[in-house]
Amino acid sequence: MATLLAFHAHPDDEVLLTGGTLARAAAEGHRVVIVVATDGLMDAVPEGGAPRLDELRASAAVLGVRRVAHLGYADSGHGAVLCPDPPDRARFMRADPEEAAERLAAILREEGVDLLLSYDAQGGYGHRDHVRVHEVGRRAAELAGVPRVLEATIPRDVVARLVKLVRVLRIPWRYDPDMVRTAYSSRAAITHTVDVRRFAARKQAALAAHRSQVSGTGRLAPVMKVLTRIPAPVFGWLLGREWYVEAPATAPADVVTGIFRPAS
Repeated sequence: MATLLAFHAHPDDEVLLTGGTLARAAAEGHRVVIVVATDGLMDAVPEGGAPRLDELRASAAVLGVRRVAHLGYADSGHGAVLCPDPPDRARFMRADPEEAAERLAAILREEGVDLLLSYDAQGGYGHRDHVRVHEVGRRAAELAGVPRVLEATIPRDVVARLVKLVRVLRIPWRYDPDMVRTAYSSRAAITHTVDVRRFAARKQAALAAHRSQVSGTGRLAPVMKVLTRIPAPVFGWLLGREWYVEAPATAPADVVTGIFRPAS
């Protein structure tokens, strides 16, 4: 049995890109750990604690995750201007990348991680925290000697089809057309495709655990609300596969369907 650690930028990211993979790995007997760089908050942590971390722990329990950790940073936001740090901690983008990598590497060493899941070089759709996760994840794997890194992504043709479906269904989602053309990865770059349709109901329930995001006013809230309400088979049809690029990126002869088998 192996130990898999998924490194994410914010609570709820763990579901959208890797939730089925995590649930499948846990069901197959592997130890699964989630680490988030930020607590998803823009301001000081409330006296009762960070609510989005509580939602993350609820999501992780649904997926079968054994441990959840937070590197201690605040959300950097996605506006054109990076806001000042809150009074109690640094924003992830203002943190020293080497220090952040060492914080993650310490957990990688402690857990004896065999496989790190991180983000592709674009950080998916380009959020500054997601790009930094890619950079910090790569460096932490080097520091801790993690043998394999898979970077979560989506083929661009799939992104385009999902956006078209959102438009057909008239879901009020604001998006940048240029982002759709350049985000994530080309189909040719994908090294691993993971079938997670058997875990669709679990992935959907984990997404619903992020109540503040599903019912909130964020850009993805309308999409998340729809995703948590559609029948599980439909959810599985839409989000029943997850994709990765193995780092360092190579051009494999065949796409691998199991995350614990090296690309050939």
